[in-house]
Amino acid sequence: MSEVQAMSSPHHAGGPPPAAVRVEEVSKRYGDRLAVDAVSLEIRQGEFFGLLGPNGAGKSTLVEIMEGLRRADTGSVALFGRSPWPRDTGLLPRIGVQTQSSAFFVRQTAHEHLRTVAALYGARPGSVDTTLEAVGLTAQRNVRVENLSGGQRQRLAIASALVHGPELIFLDEPTAALDPQARRALWEVLRGLKAAGRTIVYTTHHLDEAEALCDRIAILVDGRVAVTDSPHNLVAAAHAPSRLLLPLGRLDRRRAAGIDGVERVSEQGGSLVLETHAPGQVLSAVDRLAGLDGVQTRTPSLEDVYLDLTSGLTADPAAGKPAGTPAAETITEP
Repeated sequence: MSEVQAMSSPHHAGGPPPAAVRVEEVSKRYGDRLAVDAVSLEIRQGEFFGLLGPNGAGKSTLVEIMEGLRRADTGSVALFGRSPWPRDTGLLPRIGVQTQSSAFFVRQTAHEHLRTVAALYGARPGSVDTTLEAVGLTAQRNVRVENLSGGQRQRLAIASALVHGPELIFLDEPTAALDPQARRALWEVLRGLKAAGRTIVYTTHHLDEAEALCDRIAILVDGRVAVTDSPHNLVAAAHAPSRLLLPLGRLDRRRAAGIDGVERVSEQGGSLVLETHAPGQVLSAVDRLAGLDGVQTRTPSLEDVYLDLTSGLTADPAAGKPAGTPAAETITEP
C-alpha cells in the first residue's frame, strides 16, 4: 500500500466522530446574484462527502469559502473548530486542496513540481514517489509539466493535494479531464484515503461516482441545499420508477402501454422503455407476450433523484462565478 493510502486513521472513542467541517448560514453574493444562500452543513471526520449541483449552483464558491480562499459575506465556517478565514497557516498542513484551475510550476518536471510542493509542507521526500505512483504518473515523473496532457495535469493537481498526507481533502471535480480507466484508478486511491480515516469533500458532475464513493451528499440548487442524505436513502425516498428496456420491434408501443403496471412508454437509444413501480409484475407480462431475451432492467439511481431536483435549470458556463471573475493564474518561474 502506498504512503498516501497508509496514513493512520484518527481514533474516536465511542459516539459519532467530531465535525471536520461546520458551515453555518453561509451566504455569498456577486453583484445582484446570490451565489450561496444561507447554506449550513456539517461534515464529520472520516466522512466522504459529495457536493452536487448544476453549473452555477454555487458548489465551487462554497468549497472555496470552506477552504479559506474566499470570504463569506455572512455566516461562519470552521475546519476542526478553527476558522479558515482570515488565512490560518496552522490549518494549511492539515488540508489538501485541488481546484478546477490549479497552478503549476510549468517548467519543472512532474517530480520536481511535486517535490517543491512537498517541501513547502515539510513532507517526507519519499512521499513524492509514492504519491506519483498512487495517481498513475510514475512514467511521467521526468516530463515537464508544460508537456503533460490535460488529464495528466489533473492527476498532478490531485497529487499536489495529497502529497503531505492531509487530514481533510477538498477535490473540486477531480475526474473532469480523466479517461474512464484513470477515473476508476482514482476511485481506488480515494477509497484508500477514506479507509485510512481521511475526510474528503468532493464535487462532481458524475452521478455514478458520487453514488459509488460518497457516504453522504448535498445537492445544491440555486445556491441553496435542496437535500442532504446518503445516496441510498435519497434513492429509496425518491420512489422513482424502474425501467425495462426491450429491443425495438419486440413489442409495439400500444400493447406495451396496455400492460398492467406500465406507467409510461418511450423509445430511447434503440430500445422500447417501459417505466413502472411494479417491475416484477411487468416482467412477467413481457415474458408472456414477447419473451425476456435481450430485456434489460434499470433500477432507480442517484441520477433520477438529481434530475428530479434540478429539472428545468439551465447550465451556467460561469459555474458559480460571476462574470469577469479571473481564473487562478498559472505559476511560472522567472
